[in-house]
Formats: sequence, structure tokens, C-alpha cells
Amino acid sequence: MKTEIKLDIQAQPDDVTCGPSCLYSMYRYLGDKTISLRQVMDQIERLDHGGTLIEVLACHGLRRGLHATIYSYHVDLLDPTWFAEDGGVHDPEWVAERLAQQLIAKKGDQRMRLATRAMQEFLRLGGDLRMEDLTPGLIARVLNSGTPILAGLSSTYLYQVSREIPETNEDDDVKGEPQGHFVMLVGYAPGKREVLVADPLSHNPPYHTAKYRISIDRLVNAVMLGAITHDANLLVLTPPEGWEPGAGTAAAREPASKEKKDGTKQPHKEGRDGKRQRSAKSEARKARD
Repeated sequence: MKTEIKLDIQAQPDDVTCGPSCLYSMYRYLGDKTISLRQVMDQIERLDHGGTLIEVLACHGLRRGLHATIYSYHVDLLDPTWFAEDGGVHDPEWVAERLAQQLIAKKGDQRMRLATRAMQEFLRLGGDLRMEDLTPGLIARVLNSGTPILAGLSSTYLYQVSREIPETNEDDDVKGEPQGHFVMLVGYAPGKREVLVADPLSHNPPYHTAKYRISIDRLVNAVMLGAITHDANLLVLTPPEGWEPGAGTAAAREPASKEKKDGTKQPHKEGRDGKRQRSAKSEARKARD
């Protein structure tokens, strides 16, 4: 079944505000007219070069009272063994602690530090973190529910253009580096295997239009290659029952509880086959010794 969501994409004011522009367009689609694009831009934490990360955008949505789900393929930040077999995270506090230990061990750059802190906050605020195979079925499932998808991906691969020098944004196929970008996915035609993209970059090459259709294969590859620039994520924001735009929720304002409502501690659950893998590695080290 062909799906097309009527979302008006806001053109980004400059080269580095694609994330806030997409988020603002999502708010408008959901009926939230209590915040301006300038306010969204001012409230979103940025990297030194001016861009941001999907974890930061997701936290902004959570604080405004929305449900937020991140489908992540960013294996530089998130180890696959931190996820259960169903693709979800069953112990957010444990994953947040693993993220903290990883940052100490790797001494990451600014992007890694911001991504770690924002992901920990995302989990604390009750965000749903998932790692599932990126398939046409996953994209169609979300879009068929009438929900747009905010996608972080490689613009270099999406547009099939030259890499750029980060400091000047000049094209350079030798000295340039791959670039990341945020777009909205607002439709899917399974017969043609095409995704409808709403792009905040008004002068985007080679389409030169705010909305265009591309093959699902190009889209999937562009998302996965976004891992190079700390992208490779999908963000889904949905309003809970009775949501009032801009009101936020108590869950978004208060720290996550370490106990269940009945006072019992949450059971510790490790990621997918985590104990089995660590046990096997331990036995292998003993055998070598």
C-alpha cells in the first residue's frame, strides 16, 4: 500500500541547521505551534562545526512530552551486545553505565562525548532505544501508521556528490570528508520500492526540490553509511494520549527511578547473549594461558 504523509518541510536557514529544521517540521505536523524554529535552534545543543546529533533532537522531543524511539545503527557508539534479541534495551541504566565506561576507555572526541551524554539523557528520560535490521518493512511499518521518520544519514552518498572540506564546505574529491545530514521520510511506494523524502536543504543536489523520491536501496545505504559521521539513526516521535503541545511530562522532567512502583529493584538484564559471549572469551583466554 502506497503511503504519503502530508508534512510541510521547513527550509533550513543555513548549512548546519538541518536537524532543528526537521524537528520543527515534525512538531508542526503533530500540531505543536507553541514553539518557533528560532526557539528550536536556540535550544538544541550543537557541535563545534554547528551541527547536532539525533540523540540531542530526541531528548528535545522527550522534554516536550512526546514518545521517542531511536533505531540506531551507530555501532561506534552502541555495541550490538547491549541489545536483547528483540532489538530493544531491557536495562537502560546498565547501557548508560556501559556508555560511561566506554567514554573513559576510548577518550572520545567532541562528537563522541556529546553523543554519549545525550544518549544517557535519552535513556533517563524514558526514550526507547532499538537496534533492528534496517529493512523496507521497518520503514513501511512506521510510515503506514501515519508517523514521519527523522533520518540521520550520509548526504554524500544520498546525493552522490563530492566529499567536502569541513571548515569551508567546499567540494573536494581528494581532501574532502563525507558529510552527514538530516531529512524526513514521509512516504513509501512498495511497488516501485521508492521512499518519499522531505529535505530541509532547499538547494540539495541533484534534486533541487524540497520533496523527491529515491529508491529504498539508496536510502538504506545512505543511512548505514551515516555511521561515519555519527549519524545512521532513525528517530520516531509520537504523541501520547492526551498530549498537550509544549506542556512536557513529569517523566521528562524527573530522573528515572531505579525501583519499580512496588519498591522492588529492577532485575539486571544484559544485552544479547552478553554473558555467553563474555564466558566464551574468558574460556578462550584460559586455554591460551
